[in-house]
Amino acid sequence: MRATHRRVAAGALFLAVLPPALLGCGIGGDDEEPAEKPGRAPAEEAAAKSRERVQAYLDAMTAKDVAAGRSQLCATMHQSFDAAATGPNGDFADHFEVPQAEITDVRPGPRGLEVSTSVSVAVGSRTVTRPLLFTVTRDGADWCIAGEAPGGNTPEPAVTP
Repeated sequence: MRATHRRVAAGALFLAVLPPALLGCGIGGDDEEPAEKPGRAPAEEAAAKSRERVQAYLDAMTAKDVAAGRSQLCATMHQSFDAAATGPNGDFADHFEVPQAEITDVRPGPRGLEVSTSVSVAVGSRTVTRPLLFTVTRDGADWCIAGEAPGGNTPEPAVTP
C-alpha cells in the first residue's frame, strides 16, 4: 500500500470512528433538554427559584413572620438565624417596620445566584433604605437562601447601540 492510500484509509477510518466517539463523550446526538437531565436546571429556572425564595423572605420580614422567613433558609443557616433574627439588629426585630422591600437584580455568583434587594426600614418617623445581597443555592432538589450580607450588585451598565 502506498503512502497516499494509507492516508486515505486512515482518513476514512477516522471519519468512521469519530461520530460514535463524540456520542460517547456527550457531544452531539443528545436531543434531551437540559431541564430533563437530573441535577441540572436551566438558568431561567434558577433565577426564578432564587427570586421566589428571596421574595418570600422579604414578605416574611414585612409581615414579621419568623417561621416563614426561616423556612426560606438552607439548614446550615438555621442556628445563626434562630440566634439573631429577633435580636436588636435582626431582620425580624420588633422595634422597626419594613414598609418596602424589592428585588433589584439577580445574577450568577461564585457560590450560587446572587439576589440584590433594596429594603426600607422604618423606626418611628425615620426611614432608611439599605441594599442587601442574598445568595441562593440548590440544596438537593430544592432551592434555599445560603447567605445574606449588606450591599448588593451594581446594575449592569446600559448597552450603547
